[in-house]
Amino acid sequence: MHALVWHGKRDVRYDTVADPTILDNTDAIIRVTTTAICGSDLHLYEVLGAFMEPGDILGHEPMGIVEEVGSGVTHIQPGDRVVIPFNISCGGCFMCLEGLFSQCETTQVRSQDSGAAIFGYSRLYGQVAGGQAEYLRVPQAHFGPIKVPEGLPDENFIYLSDVLPTAWQAVEYAEAPDGGTLTVFGLGPIGQMSARVARHRGLRVIGVDLIPERLEMARRYGVEALDLSDHDDIAESIRDMTAGRGTDAVIDAVGMEAHGAPMGKLAHQISSLLPDSLSATMMKKVGVDRLSALAASIDSVRRGGTVSVIGVYGGMADPLPMLKLFDKQIQLRMGQANVKRWIDYIMPLVTDENDPLGVRDLATHVMPLEEGPQGYEIFQKKQDGVVKVLLKP
Repeated sequence: MHALVWHGKRDVRYDTVADPTILDNTDAIIRVTTTAICGSDLHLYEVLGAFMEPGDILGHEPMGIVEEVGSGVTHIQPGDRVVIPFNISCGGCFMCLEGLFSQCETTQVRSQDSGAAIFGYSRLYGQVAGGQAEYLRVPQAHFGPIKVPEGLPDENFIYLSDVLPTAWQAVEYAEAPDGGTLTVFGLGPIGQMSARVARHRGLRVIGVDLIPERLEMARRYGVEALDLSDHDDIAESIRDMTAGRGTDAVIDAVGMEAHGAPMGKLAHQISSLLPDSLSATMMKKVGVDRLSALAASIDSVRRGGTVSVIGVYGGMADPLPMLKLFDKQIQLRMGQANVKRWIDYIMPLVTDENDPLGVRDLATHVMPLEEGPQGYEIFQKKQDGVVKVLLKP
């Protein structure tokens, strides 16, 4: 089969690789019909290469048709149309029963002190072959795959793999009061959907980004979108819009790739130039992230509010403004999305013919899988008005 394979920093190739096979009775094989490039894939493309190996198959946002199942898989069968959650979870351990599927004790990557395994996401998360491929082996398929109906395009359902549950959890964790206010920093795919979910739930949403296409897309869904480059002090501007207080909650949907943090950028560049063993140690032991989005989130939230961090950070020793967090009495919540926890809430919205979340208005680029390397490049460089890239094997 063909797949997108990591070979080094900014080096993703369309390669021929071995077809996946059933290895365990709880496995399934799916033929991928649509997959996507996630913003967090760009971290592997640029920053987290120390945890990758040449030959790793990328991707954690796939859907497709079941081809084969192991003897322990009964809730799906060949021919079913399914979406595959990005986190691999068993459904029956202590953490899964708590709804914390991203912390599944069966698939936790204990060698890296990490949570549940993730498709296509380096040895930090289990080095499981990913879904930017023609076929995918799905471990824990007795629980993970989400059956979806026929009759609607893949674009209605593909975001159940990651984007929509991640956005839904971000809004849940933000805990803005009914009719309250929310700021979303970063209007990439997760930020866009976080803003739409929040608007659907009746919140006033202020969105912040630098890219005109993202700002315009957010405005189509009732978001008060601010161009960061037009504001000397974005937190002060947000306070001016909210009776001097700041919003009830803030979502940081940016993470480690924030602009405007030269020391963090330098740390990223240094870590990517070191040998893998030293780079991995630096990522784990040194503050390497660009924290400008998180700092702005903390500044912009009102006293007693909540900051929900859904953007991915990679450093183990990043400094936090503890005095400000304590003084403002801020709650800070974060974590990988527990995908299946939120599906029952989201499914009625993606099957609604009125498309209340605009799932068919997120992908700006739909490309054949073989053009995936170009998709990575334009997404990383934010060229050609890109917001979200879907790939068709």
